[in-house]
Amino acid sequence: MYFLKVNWAPSKTLFEIGGFGLHVYSLMFVIAFALGYRMMQKMFKQEGVDEKYLDPYLAYMVLSTLIGARLGDVFFYSWDYYQNHLLEIFLPIREQTGGGWEFVGFRGLASHGAVIGILTGMYLFQRKYTFKPLLWILDRLAVVVALAGFFIRVGNFFNSEIVGKYTGTNFGVIFQNRGEVLPRHPAQLYEAIGYLILFFILRNLYRSDKKDKPGYLLGLFFAGIFGIRFIVEFVKASQGGFEKYLPVLSTGQWLSIPLVCLGLYLAFRPLPSKA
Repeated sequence: MYFLKVNWAPSKTLFEIGGFGLHVYSLMFVIAFALGYRMMQKMFKQEGVDEKYLDPYLAYMVLSTLIGARLGDVFFYSWDYYQNHLLEIFLPIREQTGGGWEFVGFRGLASHGAVIGILTGMYLFQRKYTFKPLLWILDRLAVVVALAGFFIRVGNFFNSEIVGKYTGTNFGVIFQNRGEVLPRHPAQLYEAIGYLILFFILRNLYRSDKKDKPGYLLGLFFAGIFGIRFIVEFVKASQGGFEKYLPVLSTGQWLSIPLVCLGLYLAFRPLPSKA
């Protein structure tokens, strides 16, 4: 069974110039947004929507995702730290123990916060550009975001973050750049594979008449992606947050439950029959 144990110590940076480099995690975000833009462009074209809305859509999407994900990490997982370091919430710096500041880039993004940010951003986008109902936009966006989730979790794997618990066997990944010698569950890859499967399911449903039921794809997205998250949390190392006050489940699981319920409601709620 030794062939199932993998030593993992990748470089987080593809290249570095003058102290600034391109990180694999950042590249995964760029790929996710680029592919998402291309997929939405194709959907708009197929459904006869003017492509002039794509550029503002991308702007709203990028800003709402990053702001929401950042605030999600701050308030759901790391408020104990950030309440005393408010300047670091939106600046890529960290205060050093001996004084002064260190450039660290933007670290700490939470998917539940990203969802809140995206929903808020798309609501504001649809209020300004009323070419289609909000659920129409979100149903198609659900297909895109499922694929984006795959790339983000691959980026987490390269960063050796959001790791799983120790397996206690010869199966797993040894995150050597964390100074470890025992294998852990590759929780990031479990989630990534789950999100990729969900993407293919949603894409195939989009190509059917299911896309014509408002909220159906969005509902399956919520139920699927956060159902996967809930299950993987059982083998994921604690990320902190408010689970110390509600120790039965992890913070990620508590946050996932209402989104799974919302998803099931959206997907399977009865719609009024057309007269």
